[in-house]
Amino acid sequence: MQAYFCKKPNDFSDMGAGKASHFLGVMSGTSLDGLDLALCRFETSHSGYQYQILKATTVSYDLVWKKRLTDAAQASAEAWFKLHHECGKFIGEQCLDFLREAQVRPDYIASHGHTVFHRPELGFTTQMGCGATIAAVSGISTICDFRSMDVALGGQGAPLVPIGDALLFSDYEACLNLGGIANVSFAFHQERKAFDICFVNMALNYLCEKIGKAYDENGAIARSEPYVPELVAALLQMHETQNYPSLGREYFERKMQGLLDSPAFSIPQKLASVTEYSARRIVEVMDASLVKRCLLSGGGVYNDFLYETLQEKGQERFIKPDPATIEFKEALIFAFLGYLRVHQEINTLKSVTGSKQNSVGGAVYFR
Repeated sequence: MQAYFCKKPNDFSDMGAGKASHFLGVMSGTSLDGLDLALCRFETSHSGYQYQILKATTVSYDLVWKKRLTDAAQASAEAWFKLHHECGKFIGEQCLDFLREAQVRPDYIASHGHTVFHRPELGFTTQMGCGATIAAVSGISTICDFRSMDVALGGQGAPLVPIGDALLFSDYEACLNLGGIANVSFAFHQERKAFDICFVNMALNYLCEKIGKAYDENGAIARSEPYVPELVAALLQMHETQNYPSLGREYFERKMQGLLDSPAFSIPQKLASVTEYSARRIVEVMDASLVKRCLLSGGGVYNDFLYETLQEKGQERFIKPDPATIEFKEALIFAFLGYLRVHQEINTLKSVTGSKQNSVGGAVYFR
Protein backbone atom coordinates (compact mmCIF):
# COMPACT_ATOMS: atom_id res chain seq x y z
CA MET A 1 0.00 0.00 0.00
CA GLN A 2 1.02 3.61 -0.46
CA ALA A 3 3.49 5.35 1.85
CA TYR A 4 2.84 8.88 3.11
CA PHE A 5 5.04 11.67 4.44
CA CYS A 6 3.49 14.22 6.75
CA LYS A 7 4.90 17.42 8.15
CA LYS A 8 4.58 18.01 11.87
CA PRO A 9 2.87 21.26 12.88
CA ASN A 10 4.98 23.56 15.03
CA ASP A 11 2.60 23.40 17.99
CA PHE A 12 3.33 19.72 18.70
CA SER A 13 6.50 18.46 20.34
CA ASP A 14 9.33 17.01 18.25
CA MET A 15 10.12 13.39 19.03
CA GLY A 16 13.33 13.55 17.03
CA ALA A 17 14.59 11.01 14.55
CA GLY A 18 13.89 7.36 15.26
CA LYS A 19 13.92 3.92 13.73
CA ALA A 20 10.84 2.44 12.11
CA SER A 21 8.23 0.90 14.40
CA HIS A 22 5.32 -1.35 13.51
CA PHE A 23 1.95 -1.10 15.23
CA LEU A 24 -1.24 -3.05 14.63
CA GLY A 25 -4.21 -0.70 15.05
CA VAL A 26 -7.50 -2.36 16.01
CA MET A 27 -10.82 -0.51 15.92
CA SER A 28 -14.41 -1.57 16.58
CA GLY A 29 -16.85 1.14 15.55
CA THR A 30 -20.25 2.11 16.92
CA SER A 31 -22.03 0.85 13.78
CA LEU A 32 -20.95 -2.76 14.61
CA ASP A 33 -19.75 -3.38 11.03
CA GLY A 34 -16.79 -5.35 12.33
CA LEU A 35 -13.24 -5.23 13.60
CA ASP A 36 -10.82 -3.11 11.55
CA LEU A 37 -7.16 -4.16 11.66
CA ALA A 38 -4.38 -2.09 10.11
CA LEU A 39 -0.71 -3.03 10.30
CA CYS A 40 1.19 0.27 10.09
CA ARG A 41 4.79 1.37 9.89
CA PHE A 42 5.88 4.68 11.45
CA GLU A 43 9.12 6.62 11.28
CA THR A 44 10.01 10.05 12.59
CA SER A 45 12.45 12.71 11.54
CA HIS A 46 12.90 16.32 12.60
CA SER A 47 10.58 17.42 9.79
CA GLY A 48 7.71 15.01 10.07
CA TYR A 49 6.19 11.57 10.28
CA GLN A 50 6.29 8.91 7.62
CA TYR A 51 3.62 6.25 7.78
CA GLN A 52 2.52 3.32 5.68
CA ILE A 53 -0.44 0.97 5.91
CA LEU A 54 1.23 -2.36 5.13
CA LYS A 55 -1.83 -4.55 5.37
CA ALA A 56 -5.42 -4.03 6.48
CA THR A 57 -8.68 -5.90 6.70
CA THR A 58 -12.11 -5.87 8.32
CA VAL A 59 -13.35 -8.90 10.24
CA SER A 60 -17.15 -8.78 10.09
CA TYR A 61 -19.04 -9.56 13.28
CA ASP A 62 -21.35 -12.53 12.96
CA LEU A 63 -24.90 -12.27 14.31
CA VAL A 64 -23.88 -13.82 17.64
CA TRP A 65 -21.13 -11.27 18.29
CA LYS A 66 -23.33 -8.40 17.12
CA LYS A 67 -26.02 -9.40 19.61
CA ARG A 68 -23.53 -9.93 22.44
CA LEU A 69 -21.98 -6.49 21.93
CA THR A 70 -25.37 -4.81 21.47
CA ASP A 71 -26.74 -6.41 24.67
CA ALA A 72 -23.58 -5.82 26.74
CA ALA A 73 -24.98 -2.68 28.36
CA GLN A 74 -27.76 -4.74 29.98
CA ALA A 75 -25.44 -7.46 31.33
CA SER A 76 -24.77 -8.04 35.03
CA ALA A 77 -21.37 -6.94 36.33
CA GLU A 78 -20.08 -10.54 36.33
CA ALA A 79 -21.44 -11.25 32.84
CA TRP A 80 -19.96 -7.97 31.57
CA PHE A 81 -16.44 -8.83 32.74
CA LYS A 82 -16.76 -12.35 31.36
CA LEU A 83 -17.68 -10.89 27.97
CA HIS A 84 -14.87 -8.32 28.31
CA HIS A 85 -12.41 -11.19 28.65
CA GLU A 86 -14.00 -13.21 25.83
CA CYS A 87 -13.96 -10.18 23.53
CA GLY A 88 -10.26 -9.70 24.30
CA LYS A 89 -9.67 -13.35 23.44
CA PHE A 90 -11.57 -12.89 20.17
CA ILE A 91 -9.53 -9.79 19.27
CA GLY A 92 -6.26 -11.51 20.14
CA GLU A 93 -7.15 -14.49 17.97
CA GLN A 94 -8.15 -12.25 15.07
CA CYS A 95 -4.84 -10.40 15.35
CA LEU A 96 -2.93 -13.70 15.21
CA ASP A 97 -4.90 -14.87 12.15
CA PHE A 98 -4.32 -11.53 10.44
CA LEU A 99 -0.58 -11.55 11.12
CA ARG A 100 0.08 -15.10 9.88
CA GLU A 101 0.64 -13.88 6.32
CA ALA A 102 2.22 -10.55 7.26
CA GLN A 103 5.87 -9.90 6.46
CA VAL A 104 6.56 -8.22 9.81
CA ARG A 105 5.53 -8.72 13.42
CA PRO A 106 4.24 -5.55 15.11
CA ASP A 107 6.04 -4.15 18.13
CA TYR A 108 2.65 -3.39 19.73
CA ILE A 109 -1.07 -3.86 19.24
CA ALA A 110 -3.09 -0.68 19.84
CA SER A 111 -6.70 -1.68 20.45
CA HIS A 112 -9.54 0.78 20.97
CA GLY A 113 -12.05 -1.91 21.93
CA HIS A 114 -15.81 -1.61 21.56
CA THR A 115 -17.45 1.19 23.55
CA VAL A 116 -20.30 -0.02 25.75
CA PHE A 117 -20.65 2.74 28.36
CA HIS A 118 -19.44 6.26 27.69
CA ARG A 119 -20.55 8.50 30.55
CA PRO A 120 -17.83 11.11 31.06
CA GLU A 121 -20.26 13.30 33.01
CA LEU A 122 -20.26 10.49 35.60
CA GLY A 123 -16.50 10.03 35.38
CA PHE A 124 -16.19 6.80 33.42
CA THR A 125 -15.94 5.24 29.97
CA THR A 126 -15.64 1.53 29.18
CA GLN A 127 -14.49 -0.29 26.07
CA MET A 128 -15.11 -4.01 25.66
CA GLY A 129 -12.05 -6.16 24.84
CA CYS A 130 -9.57 -6.78 27.66
CA GLY A 131 -6.08 -5.55 26.72
CA ALA A 132 -4.37 -8.01 29.08
CA THR A 133 -6.18 -10.88 27.37
CA ILE A 134 -5.26 -9.55 23.90
CA ALA A 135 -1.59 -9.45 24.97
CA ALA A 136 -1.75 -12.92 26.52
CA VAL A 137 -3.42 -14.52 23.49
CA SER A 138 -1.35 -12.75 20.83
CA GLY A 139 1.97 -12.69 22.63
CA ILE A 140 2.32 -9.03 21.62
CA SER A 141 2.45 -6.07 24.00
CA THR A 142 -0.92 -4.32 23.87
CA ILE A 143 -2.07 -0.74 24.44
CA CYS A 144 -5.73 -0.18 25.30
CA ASP A 145 -8.09 2.01 27.36
CA PHE A 146 -7.12 5.20 25.53
CA ARG A 147 -9.98 7.30 26.90
CA SER A 148 -9.95 6.90 30.69
CA MET A 149 -7.08 9.27 31.51
CA ASP A 150 -8.81 12.16 29.72
CA VAL A 151 -12.11 11.42 31.48
CA ALA A 152 -10.30 11.31 34.84
CA LEU A 153 -8.92 14.77 34.03
CA GLY A 154 -12.43 16.11 33.46
CA GLY A 155 -12.60 15.66 29.68
CA GLN A 156 -15.11 13.89 27.48
CA GLY A 157 -12.63 11.13 26.57
CA ALA A 158 -13.49 11.91 22.96
CA PRO A 159 -12.72 12.53 20.24
CA LEU A 160 -9.25 10.98 20.11
CA VAL A 161 -8.60 10.99 16.37
CA PRO A 162 -7.88 14.76 16.00
CA ILE A 163 -4.21 14.57 16.97
CA GLY A 164 -3.76 12.02 14.18
CA ASP A 165 -5.61 14.31 11.79
CA ALA A 166 -3.32 17.18 12.78
CA LEU A 167 -0.08 15.23 12.50
CA LEU A 168 -0.84 12.86 9.60
CA PHE A 169 -3.38 14.77 7.44
CA SER A 170 -2.43 18.42 7.85
CA ASP A 171 -2.82 19.09 4.10
CA TYR A 172 -6.60 19.29 4.60
CA GLU A 173 -8.58 21.99 6.41
CA ALA A 174 -10.76 19.36 8.04
CA CYS A 175 -11.17 15.60 8.34
CA LEU A 176 -14.68 14.14 8.42
CA ASN A 177 -15.33 10.53 9.36
CA LEU A 178 -18.63 9.06 8.18
CA GLY A 179 -18.97 6.09 10.51
CA GLY A 180 -21.69 5.14 12.94
CA ILE A 181 -21.39 8.76 14.01
CA ALA A 182 -20.09 11.61 11.83
CA ASN A 183 -17.24 13.40 13.54
CA VAL A 184 -15.06 16.26 12.34
CA SER A 185 -11.64 17.65 13.20
CA PHE A 186 -10.16 20.97 12.03
CA ALA A 187 -7.70 23.71 12.96
CA PHE A 188 -9.25 26.88 14.36
CA HIS A 189 -7.15 29.86 15.48
CA GLN A 190 -4.03 27.63 15.80
CA GLU A 191 -5.89 25.15 17.99
CA ARG A 192 -7.39 21.78 17.07
CA LYS A 193 -11.15 21.56 17.38
CA ALA A 194 -13.21 18.41 17.00
CA PHE A 195 -16.60 17.02 17.91
CA ASP A 196 -19.30 14.59 16.89
CA ILE A 197 -21.77 16.08 14.43
CA CYS A 198 -24.62 13.60 14.02
CA PHE A 199 -25.58 9.97 13.64
CA VAL A 200 -25.02 8.37 10.24
CA ASN A 201 -24.45 4.62 9.83
CA MET A 202 -25.70 3.85 13.34
CA ALA A 203 -29.12 5.16 12.32
CA LEU A 204 -29.08 3.86 8.73
CA ASN A 205 -28.03 0.35 9.77
CA TYR A 206 -30.55 0.32 12.62
CA LEU A 207 -33.31 0.89 10.05
CA CYS A 208 -31.91 -1.64 7.59
CA GLU A 209 -31.89 -4.37 10.23
CA LYS A 210 -35.66 -3.99 10.49
CA ILE A 211 -35.97 -5.27 6.90
CA GLY A 212 -33.35 -8.00 7.25
CA LYS A 213 -30.40 -6.13 5.73
CA ALA A 214 -27.08 -5.24 7.31
CA TYR A 215 -26.87 -1.92 5.45
CA ASP A 216 -28.30 0.04 2.51
CA GLU A 217 -25.87 -0.72 -0.32
CA ASN A 218 -24.98 2.49 -2.20
CA GLY A 219 -27.98 4.13 -0.50
CA ALA A 220 -30.27 2.48 -3.05
CA ILE A 221 -33.21 2.01 -0.66
CA ALA A 222 -32.96 5.59 0.64
CA ARG A 223 -32.88 6.86 -2.95
CA SER A 224 -36.11 5.02 -3.79
CA GLU A 225 -38.42 7.26 -1.73
CA PRO A 226 -38.52 11.01 -0.90
CA TYR A 227 -37.54 12.17 2.57
CA VAL A 228 -40.15 13.31 5.09
CA PRO A 229 -39.65 17.01 5.95
CA GLU A 230 -41.19 16.79 9.42
CA LEU A 231 -39.01 13.80 10.33
CA VAL A 232 -35.87 15.61 9.10
CA ALA A 233 -36.86 18.64 11.18
CA ALA A 234 -37.35 16.48 14.28
CA LEU A 235 -33.98 14.79 13.78
CA LEU A 236 -32.20 18.12 13.41
CA GLN A 237 -33.96 19.46 16.50
CA MET A 238 -32.23 16.77 18.59
CA HIS A 239 -28.98 18.68 18.30
CA GLU A 240 -30.37 21.95 19.59
CA THR A 241 -29.94 20.56 23.12
CA GLN A 242 -26.63 18.77 22.45
CA ASN A 243 -24.28 20.62 24.80
CA TYR A 244 -21.21 18.36 24.67
CA PRO A 245 -18.84 17.34 21.88
CA SER A 246 -19.34 13.57 21.93
CA LEU A 247 -22.29 11.38 21.01
CA GLY A 248 -22.80 7.71 21.83
CA ARG A 249 -25.23 4.83 21.76
CA GLU A 250 -26.95 6.05 24.93
CA TYR A 251 -27.73 9.39 23.25
CA PHE A 252 -28.95 7.57 20.14
CA GLU A 253 -31.27 5.34 22.17
CA ARG A 254 -32.56 8.26 24.26
CA LYS A 255 -33.05 10.85 21.53
CA MET A 256 -33.23 9.26 18.08
CA GLN A 257 -34.46 5.69 18.29
CA GLY A 258 -38.01 6.69 19.18
CA LEU A 259 -38.23 8.93 16.10
CA LEU A 260 -36.98 6.13 13.86
CA ASP A 261 -39.46 3.64 15.37
CA SER A 262 -42.47 5.75 14.34
CA PRO A 263 -44.97 3.64 12.35
CA ALA A 264 -46.08 6.71 10.36
CA PHE A 265 -43.38 6.33 7.68
CA SER A 266 -41.90 3.51 5.59
CA ILE A 267 -38.33 2.28 6.01
CA PRO A 268 -37.26 3.82 2.65
CA GLN A 269 -38.74 7.17 3.73
CA LYS A 270 -36.91 6.96 7.05
CA LEU A 271 -33.62 6.09 5.32
CA ALA A 272 -34.06 9.02 2.94
CA SER A 273 -34.84 11.29 5.89
CA VAL A 274 -31.76 10.18 7.86
CA THR A 275 -29.61 10.80 4.76
CA GLU A 276 -31.05 14.28 4.33
CA TYR A 277 -30.68 15.04 8.04
CA SER A 278 -27.04 13.87 8.09
CA ALA A 279 -26.07 15.88 5.01
CA ARG A 280 -27.80 19.05 6.24
CA ARG A 281 -26.28 18.80 9.69
CA ILE A 282 -22.76 18.16 8.35
CA VAL A 283 -22.85 21.02 5.83
CA GLU A 284 -24.28 23.35 8.48
CA VAL A 285 -21.26 22.60 10.69
CA MET A 286 -18.80 22.96 7.79
CA ASP A 287 -20.26 26.36 6.92
CA ALA A 288 -20.13 27.57 10.52
CA SER A 289 -16.49 26.41 10.77
CA LEU A 290 -15.53 28.05 7.43
CA VAL A 291 -14.22 24.73 6.07
CA LYS A 292 -13.75 24.66 2.29
CA ARG A 293 -11.63 21.50 1.78
CA CYS A 294 -12.52 18.41 3.77
CA LEU A 295 -11.07 14.88 3.66
CA LEU A 296 -13.63 12.08 3.98
CA SER A 297 -13.18 8.65 5.53
CA GLY A 298 -15.33 5.86 6.96
CA GLY A 299 -17.80 3.40 5.53
CA GLY A 300 -20.38 6.09 4.82
CA VAL A 301 -18.20 7.32 1.92
CA TYR A 302 -19.32 4.23 -0.02
CA ASN A 303 -22.97 5.23 0.35
CA ASP A 304 -23.36 6.89 -3.07
CA PHE A 305 -26.65 8.57 -2.21
CA LEU A 306 -25.23 10.09 0.99
CA TYR A 307 -22.07 11.21 -0.82
CA GLU A 308 -24.04 12.83 -3.66
CA THR A 309 -26.36 14.57 -1.19
CA LEU A 310 -23.36 15.87 0.75
CA GLN A 311 -21.60 17.15 -2.37
CA GLU A 312 -24.75 18.83 -3.66
CA LYS A 313 -25.36 20.66 -0.41
CA GLY A 314 -21.66 21.25 0.31
CA GLN A 315 -20.70 22.63 -3.12
CA GLU A 316 -18.16 19.87 -3.90
CA ARG A 317 -15.94 20.58 -0.88
CA PHE A 318 -15.62 16.92 0.19
CA ILE A 319 -12.62 14.86 -1.03
CA LYS A 320 -12.55 11.07 -1.38
CA PRO A 321 -9.07 9.65 -0.64
CA ASP A 322 -7.67 6.22 -1.57
CA PRO A 323 -9.66 3.15 -0.41
CA ALA A 324 -7.19 2.30 2.40
CA THR A 325 -7.66 5.72 3.97
CA ILE A 326 -11.45 5.60 3.53
CA GLU A 327 -11.74 2.23 5.24
CA PHE A 328 -8.89 2.14 7.75
CA LYS A 329 -8.09 5.72 8.76
CA GLU A 330 -9.36 5.22 12.32
CA ALA A 331 -7.41 1.97 12.74
CA LEU A 332 -4.33 3.76 11.36
CA ILE A 333 -4.76 6.61 13.82
CA PHE A 334 -5.24 4.29 16.80
CA ALA A 335 -2.00 2.60 15.77
CA PHE A 336 -0.47 6.10 15.77
CA LEU A 337 -1.98 6.91 19.20
CA GLY A 338 -0.29 3.74 20.45
CA TYR A 339 2.97 4.90 18.88
CA LEU A 340 2.70 8.24 20.71
CA ARG A 341 1.79 6.47 23.97
CA VAL A 342 4.87 4.25 23.85
CA HIS A 343 7.06 7.32 23.25
CA GLN A 344 5.26 9.07 26.15
CA GLU A 345 4.11 11.84 23.85
CA ILE A 346 0.76 13.66 24.08
CA ASN A 347 -1.95 11.74 22.25
CA THR A 348 -5.09 13.42 23.64
CA LEU A 349 -5.83 17.12 23.16
CA LYS A 350 -7.64 19.19 25.77
CA SER A 351 -8.80 21.59 23.02
CA VAL A 352 -11.12 18.89 21.66
CA THR A 353 -12.10 16.95 24.81
CA GLY A 354 -12.56 19.83 27.24
CA SER A 355 -10.08 18.33 29.69
CA LYS A 356 -7.92 20.28 32.14
CA GLN A 357 -4.77 19.42 30.21
CA ASN A 358 -3.32 17.50 27.28
CA SER A 359 -2.51 13.95 28.27
CA VAL A 360 -0.91 10.66 27.33
CA GLY A 361 -3.69 8.08 27.31
CA GLY A 362 -3.54 4.29 27.18
CA ALA A 363 -2.81 1.35 29.46
CA VAL A 364 0.06 -0.90 28.33
CA TYR A 365 0.27 -4.65 28.91
CA PHE A 366 3.82 -5.77 28.09
CA ARG A 367 4.77 -9.18 26.73
